[in-house]
Amino acid sequence: MQRSKLSVLGIFVALVATSLTLLAQKRSVLDIDPPVRGIHWARGHQPAQAGGNPDLIWHGGNIMVTAQTAAIFWGSNWSNSNFASDKITGLDSWYAGVGGSKYGATVDEFTGPQGTQVKDSISYLGHYVDTTPGPSRAPKTSTILAEVCKVIPASQLASNGYYAVYIDAPRAHAGYCAWHSAGSCGGVPIQFAFFFNLDGDPGCDPQSTISSQSQGLAALANVTGHELSEARNDPRLDAWYDSSGAENADKCSWTFGGPSVAFSNGTNWKIQGNWSNYAYDHNSGYPNRSGQNGCVDGTNVPGLFIK
Repeated sequence: MQRSKLSVLGIFVALVATSLTLLAQKRSVLDIDPPVRGIHWARGHQPAQAGGNPDLIWHGGNIMVTAQTAAIFWGSNWSNSNFASDKITGLDSWYAGVGGSKYGATVDEFTGPQGTQVKDSISYLGHYVDTTPGPSRAPKTSTILAEVCKVIPASQLASNGYYAVYIDAPRAHAGYCAWHSAGSCGGVPIQFAFFFNLDGDPGCDPQSTISSQSQGLAALANVTGHELSEARNDPRLDAWYDSSGAENADKCSWTFGGPSVAFSNGTNWKIQGNWSNYAYDHNSGYPNRSGQNGCVDGTNVPGLFIK
């Protein structure tokens, strides 16, 4: 009997040790504080979709009625023209054209406190290049926030500000492509996002057929759309998400309504759609990975109220 008890105890200890090891490995892969909503998972790493009614639920948080955006390219490789390629100029065009586009309007149905509503009024302040050494591995949110506070001039910081940081390091073993979060700089509440270098990364590649864009630019453009869309209706991770914690772009990740989406400045991009409660409730969207017809990219839903 004593030996049996010892055997059971040994098995229990081994299971606990294994669980702790797996948890430590997961945390080391994420290395985000906290590792919750806002993450754009790479292909094959997406959590399961919500069961039952998959619509997004408002949890009482604020939305971004309008968005003021800027990009930061951080790392010594951004001074190398071969590395930068078309990524900086391409993302400049992306941000300059997303406002007023049908893709931008896919988030406009969501409301916040006192009847406020998301508008596809998205301005772009331009980009900054910081060639000091950037993170060589998955950074913490505090690291990216500190970079934003260092680089963006105080005069440009705004409560509707969304500041995207693109580093020159690859994803390596991290299970995600990008994420968005929120914080403050000098007392000004802001939104910010983080992106790996996705050159040659099949786990974060939308497999675009637009020949004028490099693979690295196409990959960054797709995940940029994902994070900005989520920041607009869930800027501080307490507004719109479903019963499993998935945000609007999460629910349509790695599913596409068509080969490209046109922006207001005439550029075209391959971008996965965003979840629309309206489209799902009217069975007028295209299906996500779970077969739920609630995804829209601005071109595929004639009956939707978006322009």
